[in-house]
This record gives sequence, structure tokens and C-alpha cells, in this order.
Amino acid sequence: MPLKKESTSKEAKTKKVVSSEISIDKTTKTVKKVAAKKTAIKKPAAKKEVSAETVEKKVAVKKPALKKTVTKEAPLKKEVSKKSAVKTPDSNQIVVKQAVVKEIDQIELKCIADAILDKKGSYVCSLNLSAIGTAICDYFVICNADSRPQVMAIADNIEEMMIKKCKRKVLRMQGKENAFWIILDYANIVVHVFQTEYRQFYRIEDLWADAEKTIYQE
Repeated sequence: MPLKKESTSKEAKTKKVVSSEISIDKTTKTVKKVAAKKTAIKKPAAKKEVSAETVEKKVAVKKPALKKTVTKEAPLKKEVSKKSAVKTPDSNQIVVKQAVVKEIDQIELKCIADAILDKKGSYVCSLNLSAIGTAICDYFVICNADSRPQVMAIADNIEEMMIKKCKRKVLRMQGKENAFWIILDYANIVVHVFQTEYRQFYRIEDLWADAEKTIYQE
């Protein structure tokens, strides 16, 4: 009987050893599986190689977008050219405007000269200063009279006739207090009405000798 107990105890011990070895094998297998999963997660995904054909396809797809932007900008350039064409006046129109301005200037000059001659002003002339770059106006009209009351009468008559015939008011008038040299400013035309001695002293015609001179007589 004692021999049987010893044999059974040995068998139990061997079973325990075998079961422990089996459990160790299982744990090592699970550890290997977990390690394999971790390595699989850590490994970066391999980059896909881009072939030359795919690059060419992408470039070919992007090219039409550039063409569209160019076609959108083209109408803007056309609109700008149209606006510039509208703003720039025709050379014929400029010539016509200049001719009209000259004609108006001549009408106003004649009106002023007639007003001076109507009050017996002497040596009436006009100087064309439009070709002189430093001039303050386009025309000077110069005359003289022998007395102070006559100078006043000439200046008043010029002012009245310009309003009546040309619908123009004098912008500025100077010298009416002393009446030895009265100046009437009409912007494009400036009128000088002198007493005779002061005209000889200041000699405006000599200062503007390069200007074209026109003499008016009755």
C-alpha cells in the first residue's frame, strides 16, 4: 500500500510540471503575438511611388484653370481701352474748339475797342500774348486819354458794353480811385486805360514787343 501512494504522488507532480510548461508555452505565444501587433502598428506605411504618368495627368488637369483666368482678364483690358478711347478727344474736335475760342476773343476785343473809340480814346491797340508762355492772359488792350474824367468815362463804357453785348462782367478793376491808370480784368483779356503821360512813362507795348499788335481806328 505505501508504494502505491508514492507512485500516485509522483504522477501528480509530473502532471503539475507538464501543466506549468503548457501554461508557460501559452504565455510566450501570447507575448509574441502582442509584440508582433505592436511592431505592425509602429511600422510606418510604405509611401506610394508616384509615377511620371500621374504627375503629367495632374499638370494636364491644372492647365485649363490657367487658361480660364486669362480669358477672364481679357474683357477687362477691352473695357479699359474703350474708356481711354472715350476720354481722348478727337484732333478735329480740338481744332474746332480752338477756332470757336478765337472767334469769341475777336468779338470781345472788337466790343472793347468800340467802347473806347466811342468815348474818344486815343491810340487803341491790342497785343496777342497767347504765344508767350510767361503772359498772365491772352490779350492786352491798351488806350489813353488826356484827362481824368475821360479815363473814367472810357472804363465805365467798356464795363457797360461788355455786359450788354458779350454778357460778361469784369472780374477785377483797379485804379479807379486816381484814374491815371485803370485796369479791367476779364481773365483772357486785360484792358489798360491810361492818362497819356502815364502811358508814355510805362511803355507797355515796348515790354511786350514780341506780341502781335493790332491797331483799332474809327
